[in-house]
Amino acid sequence: MGASTVSVVSLIVPFTPLEVMSGKENYMLKSKKAEVIEQLTASFANTTAVVICDYKGLTVGQLEELRKAARAKDTSVQVVKNTLATIALNNADMSGVEIKDTNIFIWSDDVIAAAKIAADFAKKNDKFVIKAGYLDKEPADVAKIEAFAKLPGREELLGMLAATWMAPVTNFTIGLDALRKKNEEEA
Repeated sequence: MGASTVSVVSLIVPFTPLEVMSGKENYMLKSKKAEVIEQLTASFANTTAVVICDYKGLTVGQLEELRKAARAKDTSVQVVKNTLATIALNNADMSGVEIKDTNIFIWSDDVIAAAKIAADFAKKNDKFVIKAGYLDKEPADVAKIEAFAKLPGREELLGMLAATWMAPVTNFTIGLDALRKKNEEEA
């Protein structure tokens, strides 16, 4: 490969000549790796739930459906190289789960939301499998993540709380209305 070919390739393909010559299309510079680790560490350190899932065999459309569902619940979804994810998780004081094979990471400040997104998507897609995760910085197995997914979400809990608070007021109002009607009938 001549010098003119390398310069043409480097203009067309966003690789440096070293990357083109080495034949590594998935090559990531150390500075880029450090940047990814730093971003992931910050994200994982400021979150309460990280769910690790296998996504092998899913189409791009299916993954976009997962990302859209996650975005609606303020949850992040990202495919990350295992070594980078392991370093970031360790930096965020999360350890105890072995990360191997193909993984997609789902994380959120809301433990229930992250668990629900993963569990609901796994129900719809046989190839999507929950492997493990971290809930409140502690390692969690599949059963624990699925148990959290069955709990009512934040909005549902707030609705239940509001209904509980409103019940005495509603009953009082019904009682007053019944008393008013009785007094009108007697008068």
